[in-house]
Amino acid sequence: MRNFLKNFNWLSFAATVALIAAGAAALASAGAARGSAVMAAKWQDMLWSSAFGLALYFTLALTDYRKLLDWLSAPAYAGAIVFLVAVLLFGTVQFGGRRWLWFFQPSEISKLCVIMFTAQMFGCSHEWFKGQTGFRGFLAACVLAGVPCALILMEPDLGTALTLVPAVTVMLLAAGVWRKGLVALLAAACIGATTLLGAVHEAEKPGVPAERREALLKYVPLRDHQISRVKTFLFPETDKMAAGYNLRQSKMTIGAGGLMGRGYGRGESIRRQLLPPMGIMNDFIFCAWAEEMGFLKGSLLLLALYAVLCISTAWTAVVAEDGRGRLVALGMATLLFAHTYVNIGMTIGLVPITGLPLPFLSLGRTFLVTVLCGLGIVQSVSLHREEIK
Repeated sequence: MRNFLKNFNWLSFAATVALIAAGAAALASAGAARGSAVMAAKWQDMLWSSAFGLALYFTLALTDYRKLLDWLSAPAYAGAIVFLVAVLLFGTVQFGGRRWLWFFQPSEISKLCVIMFTAQMFGCSHEWFKGQTGFRGFLAACVLAGVPCALILMEPDLGTALTLVPAVTVMLLAAGVWRKGLVALLAAACIGATTLLGAVHEAEKPGVPAERREALLKYVPLRDHQISRVKTFLFPETDKMAAGYNLRQSKMTIGAGGLMGRGYGRGESIRRQLLPPMGIMNDFIFCAWAEEMGFLKGSLLLLALYAVLCISTAWTAVVAEDGRGRLVALGMATLLFAHTYVNIGMTIGLVPITGLPLPFLSLGRTFLVTVLCGLGIVQSVSLHREEIK
């Protein structure tokens, strides 16, 4: 018990519980304004999912993560691939994508499975994998992360794939996997992204002839709705009442909260449904929170909680006594940061709008439980680190 109290990451757990409470409050307010008993009760579903996730959290925290990775990392990764294929064949189509298989989203679960398997492959000291941090290890890592990312992109779900890539990249850099190749790949990705943005910019700027637009977009690997989102990001003022409406309204909603907010349950954008009805409980939940609670006791507090969670999770990697624990903690810290940055960033115009949940606040049971499981494994790294000395 003494070691538990000493090594338990209380900061991480406190930030997690506080964010769950904030999420339940935000969903309760947003759901009450929908005029639907089902939507009004969504915050209760979120709390039940949180309770289930916290039960798994403590179960995983008390389990030695080394045994967990030995037993489950490979089967979990294989299962994730099977489910990602199954969702493409039998999944339910919602909002233009095939992402749901029965009652859960395999793409969300696959993030944790990939992080676990990457940590097991590149963080262990088994004889059979020693020395595989050069070019061969780099190729193995590309296949390991590339297969699930490709399947997720086929759903299509660009946002989820884009959050998985930085998590795996940070893990590989920390593991020392052919860093020259990784740096070169990152540089190529930056050049590619810049080229893509430049092509869309030149094609979509006002006054461009239709023939030139078609020629510029011919080789852009984006769907029409994705091109529209990039156009809105690049030219937010060109189509305020159509493609650019959500971005414009989200900025206005956040600004309307001011320093102190309108008051809990008094958000005008929620009650007048100025943002998408489902979006206000998912992708744009930060806007609703910022309007009602304001900058000081709402946005700033929320950002502080996310900062505490990400930093305390990364700190577990610093104090970890073995490679696998270090990589799992780094992967989860990066994943949480990527989700938070992209979700909040899209509401204020820092990144293009994409469907990506805000951890613990957005209505998304699969992602919520997955994140709690991941944090439970990180907690196990903290609790069991002295056993490795």
